[in-house]
Amino acid sequence: MTRTSRRSVLTVAAAMTAAGIAEATPAAAQAGPKPIFPVPMVTIPIVGESQVFQVRRIYCIGRNYAAHAIERGSDPNREPPFFFQKPTDAIQNVAIGEVADHPYPLLTKNYHHEVELVAALKSGGTNIPADKALDHVYGYALGLDMTRRDLQNGMAAEKKPWEIGKSFDHAAVLGSIHPASKTGHFEKGAISLAVNGTVRQNSDLSKMIWSVAEQIAKLSEAFELKAGDIIYSGTPENVGPVVKGDVLLCKLEGLPDMSIRIV
Repeated sequence: MTRTSRRSVLTVAAAMTAAGIAEATPAAAQAGPKPIFPVPMVTIPIVGESQVFQVRRIYCIGRNYAAHAIERGSDPNREPPFFFQKPTDAIQNVAIGEVADHPYPLLTKNYHHEVELVAALKSGGTNIPADKALDHVYGYALGLDMTRRDLQNGMAAEKKPWEIGKSFDHAAVLGSIHPASKTGHFEKGAISLAVNGTVRQNSDLSKMIWSVAEQIAKLSEAFELKAGDIIYSGTPENVGPVVKGDVLLCKLEGLPDMSIRIV
């Protein structure tokens, strides 16, 4: 083999090696553990946007209206707020103008409605000052914290965690999110729920014991809040049972109505 042909062979070999490395690099970059099965991402539609809101966690505050605290046997005089969580995949999205079928859940014989304002966070942190808390809110929605009351009360009577009363399939009913940049922040406004045309819950957001800003501040003392967290801000008095066939209509001043049918 001549010196020239040998040089040509080495040049081609080097080029092939470089090409092989280039082809291998993307595969190497993708290497790593892969899930054994896909888990659907939980999202909420955003009004006027093609993008969706991806949910990280669902927080809920308990007994945040004085009259509801009293009907649940609690002292409403601004006792420290307490929170619980629902599983992210408990969300049932309800489109504007829809009457969505909502399945009556397993185990319970006393299924209750709780209408609430829901805040959706775009950012978070720890120890957030109340006067900065609303800076972290992306938007708001109308929600239902559906509750298996008999299971909740039974576990509470035994001084056991009552998660089973609050955390189950479809327990977090939710309308679409409305960006706060368009609605502003909700500090007051009529909130109500009717069953088959008869109003049961009827109050005003101004009657919340702890405001949304205060809830965010308190939550951030215990948890690092992050984008994708949503907060159910509490329900007014006159929660009550529903049965199959009932139609629930939720109203919140400044947002579209939300409705479900128990099936």
